[in-house]
Amino acid sequence: MKVVLDACVLYPTVMREMVLGVAARGLFAPLWSPRLLAEWHHTAARHGAEGRAQAEALAARMAARWPRGCITCPPEAEARLWLPDPGDRHVLAAAIAGHADGILTLNARDFPRHILAEEGLWRADPDGFLHGIWQAQPGLVAEVAAEVLATARRLSARDWQMRPLLKKARLPRLGRALDQPAAPGAS
Repeated sequence: MKVVLDACVLYPTVMREMVLGVAARGLFAPLWSPRLLAEWHHTAARHGAEGRAQAEALAARMAARWPRGCITCPPEAEARLWLPDPGDRHVLAAAIAGHADGILTLNARDFPRHILAEEGLWRADPDGFLHGIWQAQPGLVAEVAAEVLATARRLSARDWQMRPLLKKARLPRLGRALDQPAAPGAS
C-alpha cells in the first residue's frame, strides 16, 4: 500500500515518528513530493534555522530509507484537478503520479472523499489510520509507540506517559487503544 503524507502529517514530531515508524516496519510505503517537503521545512523554520535544518536532515533520512518515496509530477498535472482549496491540488497530483492508494491528512475538508474516489484514492486521518493498523498489528504498533515515547522522554527531559503524549500529537484514539491492557495472545 502506498500513501501520500500531507505536510500536516510530517510536521508534528510525534505524529510523523509514529507514521514513519509503522512504515519502516513495512506496513505501507510513504510518498511525498518536493513541494510537501518545502511546506514542512517552511513550517519547521518557525522554530528558527535549527528547526529547518532538522527538518531537512529528517527529509534526507526519509529519502535514504524510501528512495522511491519522493514523487515529482509536472505542474500541468494539477491543472485538470479540482479541490476546494486549489493550494492542495499538488497533494492530489502527487498521489496520482505516485500511484498511491490514499492520502494521509488532517485536512478532511479540503480532500472530499467523492473527489478522491474519482481518482481511485481514499483519505484517512493519521489517528484513524494508525488505529486501524493497531487493530491488525497491535504488537508492532505498540513497539513503535514505545520507541517514540522513549525518544520524547529523552529529548524533552519530561516523563511523558503514552496516552497524554499521543493525545497532544493528535492521536487520541491510538493513545486510548495503547493504554488498554493487551489481550491474551495478541501479537
